[in-house]
Amino acid sequence: MNATAEATRVERAWAALDAVPDPEVPVLSVRDLGIVRDVLDHGEGIEVVLTPTYSGCPATEVIERSVLDALHDAGLGPARVTMRRAPAWSTDWMSEDGKRKLRDYGIAPPGPVAEGGARPIRILGRRTQLVHCPRCDSPHTERLSAFGSTACKALYRCIACREPFEHFKPI
Repeated sequence: MNATAEATRVERAWAALDAVPDPEVPVLSVRDLGIVRDVLDHGEGIEVVLTPTYSGCPATEVIERSVLDALHDAGLGPARVTMRRAPAWSTDWMSEDGKRKLRDYGIAPPGPVAEGGARPIRILGRRTQLVHCPRCDSPHTERLSAFGSTACKALYRCIACREPFEHFKPI
């Protein structure tokens, strides 16, 4: 296979992955989320390298199946998925478009991870973090709970518009 055909096949695979939704936040694709680390064409098939958002993520098997189905439906099979757990996923890997989609969906997107790169989530009482309301953009918000519908989100309330919302934690 020549280099042009190989690049086209890899580009087609990346495009197919744009349509694979995250099962927990379906407004995001797996590419928006930043869990697709690489797409490789080995001649005999495509390999997609994924880094789950955390090692115990219950959606990993669903995501893997959805990725393989999308590549098959795009006529790019055979394909396989490789899980790469190091380095650990960081919210810094999310696309800017994905963060915009989160805000439009009503979830406050994560800010940048602190200097020094990814770090584990630590529960140490109330920390002050400026989180803007995704509905009215007010910075006057308060955290109600360290955990929202999933471990990667916290529950907040906007003091200005009084609406509750989730915040995708920066990790």
